[in-house]
Amino acid sequence: MVPIYNLCQFLILVIAWPILALLVLLRPKYRTTLLSRLGIGLQRRLPSTPATGKTVWVHALSMGEVSSARPLVLGLRKEFPDARIVCSTTTATGLLLAKTLLKDQVDAIFPSPLDIGPVIAVFLRLIRPDLYILVETDFWPNLLTALNKNTIPAILVNGRISERSFHRYQRAGFFFRPLFRSFDHLCLQTDTDRINMERLGVDPLKLHRLGNLKFDTLITSPAGRRACPSMHLPDNCLIFVAGSTHEGEEDIIFSVYAELKKHHPGLRLILAPRNPDRCPAIAQIAGRHHLAVTMRSQEPEKTTEVLLVDSIGELPWLYALADIAFVGGSIVAEGGHNPIEPAALGVPVLFGRHMEDFAEISHDLVAAGGALTVTDGKSLADTLKALLSAEDRRKTIGRLAREWIERQQGVVARHLTIIRPYL
Repeated sequence: MVPIYNLCQFLILVIAWPILALLVLLRPKYRTTLLSRLGIGLQRRLPSTPATGKTVWVHALSMGEVSSARPLVLGLRKEFPDARIVCSTTTATGLLLAKTLLKDQVDAIFPSPLDIGPVIAVFLRLIRPDLYILVETDFWPNLLTALNKNTIPAILVNGRISERSFHRYQRAGFFFRPLFRSFDHLCLQTDTDRINMERLGVDPLKLHRLGNLKFDTLITSPAGRRACPSMHLPDNCLIFVAGSTHEGEEDIIFSVYAELKKHHPGLRLILAPRNPDRCPAIAQIAGRHHLAVTMRSQEPEKTTEVLLVDSIGELPWLYALADIAFVGGSIVAEGGHNPIEPAALGVPVLFGRHMEDFAEISHDLVAAGGALTVTDGKSLADTLKALLSAEDRRKTIGRLAREWIERQQGVVARHLTIIRPYL
């Protein structure tokens, strides 16, 4: 499989190099990281003094994976203080978030290598990892093959396989099965993930259902609500936070919010899109609903009706401000996003029907009474209207959400049990 993959890679580079070169020149996110992804400058990023303990290379694809990695990195640093921990990410936004969330816990943060044999060899020679930890996804044949060849153990943590991903892996089983089998252990979030991986032909002895690392995330406690002076929110207002929204959802949310404001004039909306680059377009949508918008980056003296979050890495503690939270990517068919963060803070959680990427977690959270499913704009409006008028019900749903999260905790400790023999 790997020789065929490398042959295809070579042919694409030979045939399409002018187009690829143009893309790199025109797209800043590629242009600014290309040299780093080739290994140029990597040695300067790594600690100059050798680690007294072993070296752990943690790789997280993007923002979601970096967030998931944080509890594990904290656990690794606490248990193995002498270890050298380095972290790579694939996307520019992931790199930025890693520098925010992990900078005090890891020894180096850098863009991940391009999956080209000689490039991988440079990274392995300079990093000299004793253990490679992959967070959730981002499987690269040359990297995994080189790790196996150099007898460097690889562990997948916080793994998940949605039904959509499972069918894709199954169709391309000739490509993905060898990649999954190259891991020493695959630590998965749910029983469904474990079963799906077993159906793909992975040795059951390598599979471990350990839960989602975000269950152990340390977030600002509910006692810290309204604690950020730069928000400049009225003391007695109700706050609705819509997090990780996608195109098509903002129009629905603004329409619902504009209607609710007629009955709850003190209501404030904080909206954090999954892609902050969309904020200018989202502000225009808000304008069509006659809503005044404040950009988070402006840090104004007074927040208007809608606070639009055009920054990265703030959503977890923004949920701590919420009286009600909506998790996006779920009314539109984007697979949903993780509802653990607002639930852990005791905030009642709403999401749409499209939670395929977190099917078991969302189902169990609803069953525990800590979340409600909405279907469309009308359903969202009706549910919000009922909750905004019933403080006791909001508190009950939030309490049930937090209690369910607490029952799932201990995920980092379970992961460390698997990792400990390698360090």
